[in-house]
Amino acid sequence: MTLRIGVIGTGAIGQDHIRRITNTLSGAKIVAVTDVNAEQAAAVIKNLNLDAKIYANGLELIKSDHVDAILVTSWGPTHEEFVLASIAAGKPVFCEKPLATSAAGCMRIVEAEIAHGKRLVQVGFMRPYDNGYRALKDVLAHGKIGEPLMVHCAHRNPSVGDSYTTDMAITDTIIHEIDVLRWLLDDDYVSVQVVYPRKTKNASGHLADPQIVLMETAKGIRVDVEIFVNCQYGYDIQCEVVGETGVARLPEPASVPMRSQARLSTEILTDWKLRFIDAYDVEIQGFIDTVNDGRLSGPSAWDGYAAAVTADACLEAQKTGDIVPVTLQQKPAFYKN
Repeated sequence: MTLRIGVIGTGAIGQDHIRRITNTLSGAKIVAVTDVNAEQAAAVIKNLNLDAKIYANGLELIKSDHVDAILVTSWGPTHEEFVLASIAAGKPVFCEKPLATSAAGCMRIVEAEIAHGKRLVQVGFMRPYDNGYRALKDVLAHGKIGEPLMVHCAHRNPSVGDSYTTDMAITDTIIHEIDVLRWLLDDDYVSVQVVYPRKTKNASGHLADPQIVLMETAKGIRVDVEIFVNCQYGYDIQCEVVGETGVARLPEPASVPMRSQARLSTEILTDWKLRFIDAYDVEIQGFIDTVNDGRLSGPSAWDGYAAAVTADACLEAQKTGDIVPVTLQQKPAFYKN
């Protein structure tokens, strides 16, 4: 079976997913696209030589009998509407983060999916599909360093534009750590705090950079995440888990060590898309395969909700400096398996 996918939003990430589905992955094809910029949607179809129809809007695309599954890569505030419409149409939907712009919106999606009675939603958190994180997960799952006690992380970008704001460090940057550490530790957060070190001179005047987010989990694990989006030297993702009997670190991306000009060096990436390009491929292929098999898996609507609640607490902590509780509703049995 070839899964017929409709894409809502043909911006950068939408185009990347369209290319990988068309040129790299198997089991699916792009049959429909839509974008608020119709000319851009037409250009994408032309450039990739797609046999796909352009729809006037996302809701029309979702209702089409020629579309089996939906890929939502549009502007964040539109996600909730399109995901709810996909559930109402009974169609599987892959939604890039955020699932919704509020925890309440995420909960409306959770409730709609439960009412439908079958999992239809996968959220675009790609890090659990990264080989390095999977290897780290395997170490923890087999007890090779004992029970985790602490986690030290860093999320560094060489630079960001002037439109990047202090709260985006939470909603656009650490949101990935929030999700992948829940998965890695099989645990939920109970509190968060944000502290600000000395500000770098390379940040815009309105931006607090770097930031450190401190989190505590239900099992008592302490997590610290450094967010430094003007570090200058490269795109650098670090994760170290300290256990009772050992320490495990996220592997570095493959790089050729060089001895040249009296120096020993290894290259550091500067593009986040290159760091996780393989994870994106595995993530979307997994969506295609599990939809075709009738057993959708991957990050769920509940995971999207849990990330949103935690992010909201972090945003409050940014403003107050206080330790802010993270209060999740009880996880429905629908998502426990």
